Amino acid sequence: MSVTAALVKELREKSGAGMMDCKKALGETNGDMDAAIDWLRTKGLAAAAKKSGRVAAEGLVAVHVDGANGAMIELNSETDFVSRNDEFQSFASTLAKLALSADDLDALNAMDYPETGRTVAEELTNKIATIGENMTLRRMTKVSVSEGAIVPYMHNAVADGLGRIGVLVGLQSGASADDLNALGKQLAMHIAATSPASLSVDDLDADLVARERDVLIEQAKASGKPQEIAEKMVEGRMRKYYQEVVLLEQTFVIDGESKVGDVVAKAGKDAGSDIAMTAFAQFNLGAGIEKEEADFAAEVAATLGN
Repeated sequence: MSVTAALVKELREKSGAGMMDCKKALGETNGDMDAAIDWLRTKGLAAAAKKSGRVAAEGLVAVHVDGANGAMIELNSETDFVSRNDEFQSFASTLAKLALSADDLDALNAMDYPETGRTVAEELTNKIATIGENMTLRRMTKVSVSEGAIVPYMHNAVADGLGRIGVLVGLQSGASADDLNALGKQLAMHIAATSPASLSVDDLDADLVARERDVLIEQAKASGKPQEIAEKMVEGRMRKYYQEVVLLEQTFVIDGESKVGDVVAKAGKDAGSDIAMTAFAQFNLGAGIEKEEADFAAEVAATLGN
């Protein structure tokens, strides 16, 4: 498979490695992006598979909570200017409320939009025509508990329940609403700051764990250590990996020393009722949508031509 400028650009953004290293990695792995990232990591050329921080999508994340149920949606627009439009904000808020009754995004799009005689999808088309800018209802999620609280948090809020980073925290407990809301807000702020990959080790994607372990094994082998020591090195580094990406294993950003799981357990003890964090959800506006960077692409193309 030929190594194109676009592939090199994508790998550089995801790995943070240099262009020539990215070109070599793609050549060694026949253009397989995931394998190329792992190749760079085993060579010490990329610390981690970074998510692209450059996003083209604007708009709003909206959250809505009703009792023990919460929903969150992402509504994208072309410009930040539109996200400050009252009509756009009202639309986003209404979509979050409707999402409480939808099983998935397709079901939400098919729902009747209030007082219009149109479906949500048809209303979206109407808003595009009215506001004059392309829009996309990109995703939705829900969090529920049978007893306890769903605590919402909006970072960089532009209005109630509207902003750029939204979080929902599910706390299962018989503790008071005040105790749960106070804990939930701190946990949500932590999540917004750290973007954990899963709630617990058991919830972590098996393919993600396998990839990480394979990379660490190759690094251990490359170090020339005896097999027994290499295996211990891998297990120690996997524990560190879990502490970085698993919410309940992370160090709580509020105090900088406690493990999040211990913070939840202590809060339950203080409240006189066990508290279990059963779920969380986080939407970062535009995450994973990349901007076009013509100048950089030209730079890569020039490098490949040398």
